[in-house]
Amino acid sequence: MDLTGKATVVTGSGRGLGLAYAHALAAHGASVVVNDIDEAVAEAAVKSVREAGGTAVAEVVPVGTAEAADRLVARAVEEFGRLDVLVTNAGILRDKVLWKMTDDDFDAVIGTHLRGTFTCARAAAVRMREQGEGGTLILVGSPAGQRGNFGQTNYAAAKAGIAAMARTWSMELARADITVNAIVPVAATAMTETIPAFAPYIEAMRNGEPLPDFLRKGEGFGTPEDCAALVPFLASEAARGVTGQCIGIGGDKVALWSHPQEIRAAYADGGWTPDTLAAAWPTSVGAEPQTVGIPAPKLPEA
Repeated sequence: MDLTGKATVVTGSGRGLGLAYAHALAAHGASVVVNDIDEAVAEAAVKSVREAGGTAVAEVVPVGTAEAADRLVARAVEEFGRLDVLVTNAGILRDKVLWKMTDDDFDAVIGTHLRGTFTCARAAAVRMREQGEGGTLILVGSPAGQRGNFGQTNYAAAKAGIAAMARTWSMELARADITVNAIVPVAATAMTETIPAFAPYIEAMRNGEPLPDFLRKGEGFGTPEDCAALVPFLASEAARGVTGQCIGIGGDKVALWSHPQEIRAAYADGGWTPDTLAAAWPTSVGAEPQTVGIPAPKLPEA
């Protein structure tokens, strides 16, 4: 899994999952542009990568605008001569239920996650197509984008859009040999720590105790480092045939998410009326409605 000579940009990589991705790429030989909105955090991340034997530089800018995306791509080209891999990890949260969510709450999250992914991917695709040697776009999704999540209208919508963009761009960029996938990580982070069921196990982990198997395997829940292995794999030649996929990873588990598809259909000669729909629904297409939300963790009985 040798990434020597590959230049990468990882947005939102000052801490957490993004930092784990940066370390994993650098450990396999890639050069990394670390991005964060906090200069001290970004520089500390770069220092940690270099101390581990990797190559990294910092670019401090909030993602979202085309200008920010251009700066990130330009920094990779300026420092490393090219751009081969983009990981769009940057994100923020502004959680509120629908009737309490403000325009600013919605726009801030959509701007960072969805527009930030779009602008950075567009700038990277332009550069990679100019180079003519292919490339890799790794978009960061979430279970919330696959299934919805209470209080996360903005976040779930953005992550669902990111999954859709991965599928679309995999088709558009195929001729340029640029692969595009969305990863769906689940890890102990500042966000998941707020889930009451996980909190005591995360605290125990910080005190040196391993996460139990029912979390690592049953829930696919682990550390940011557990999720990071997927990134250098997707950036490598071993994954050149993998594109347009949503891939979950966490703890000891890796999984392929399905794409939305029709699961049951019914037909009426001449078309449907409200009355015939009402009569047919319970025993045809509506017999087994789909669930929503992220399933609650299955914890062992006390």
